[in-house]
Amino acid sequence: MLSAHYLTISIDGVEPESGAPALDRLISGDPKFRTWNAEERDDGLYAGIWESTPGKWRIVYDEWEFCHILSGVSVIAEDGGQARTVKSGDSFVLRPGFKGSWEVLETTRKEYVIKL
Repeated sequence: MLSAHYLTISIDGVEPESGAPALDRLISGDPKFRTWNAEERDDGLYAGIWESTPGKWRIVYDEWEFCHILSGVSVIAEDGGQARTVKSGDSFVLRPGFKGSWEVLETTRKEYVIKL
């Protein structure tokens, strides 16, 4: 019996959404995204799994996002701040107002929770 209050984050049997960075944000490469949304609520809460192939693009966050890297290696650089290399096992939050770049060095997969 499924619970209305418990949700497993899994990609089993879920068709991913495909995407890519907007062309005006692309810095290098040809990154391709796949997103498996497990939760999409009307109040602006989203959760699931996201994956990207190598490439680099500009990011601008208006939302709050918790990320947990499942596999791969990426570099997240904040404008005017430091660049951080993230890899399997790393967890972090990107807060509204974060601006910079995301560079995928090795195809990266993450679990995420976004609150608009």
